[in-house]
Amino acid sequence: MYETILVTLDATSTDGVIIEHIKKLARVMNSRIVLLHVADGWAARTFGPDAISPEIVEDQAYLAQVKSELESEGIPTIAEMAYGEPAKEIIKWVEEKKCDLVAMSTHGHKFLADLFLGTTADRVRHNVDVPVLLLRAK
Repeated sequence: MYETILVTLDATSTDGVIIEHIKKLARVMNSRIVLLHVADGWAARTFGPDAISPEIVEDQAYLAQVKSELESEGIPTIAEMAYGEPAKEIIKWVEEKKCDLVAMSTHGHKFLADLFLGTTADRVRHNVDVPVLLLRAK
């Protein structure tokens, strides 16, 4: 059912919620995982893949660590960095990697913050043709 699951990571403690959930699902469904982190700082938005910053180096190391963790548990995983506006990049990766499911953790912002700022999760779920699993971080 879910051959390829795109798991978005923001390199914060909220990632643990979605990672633990997806581990179980991937095992049951015999899925491949695509980990995606979108670097969206000034350097990333300005220089894209050519951007160099301490934050990007840390993000790449984090992705490699999560990938290694999943692979050590027998889950086929690739890790990718994207650069720019998170929702736009996630939507693009869903199509490019032929993902069957998008899995994201949410920060649980309150209504007014979401209304004025919008949320990446809302933009993604309204613009992809695959199921989106949202888990609220505690």
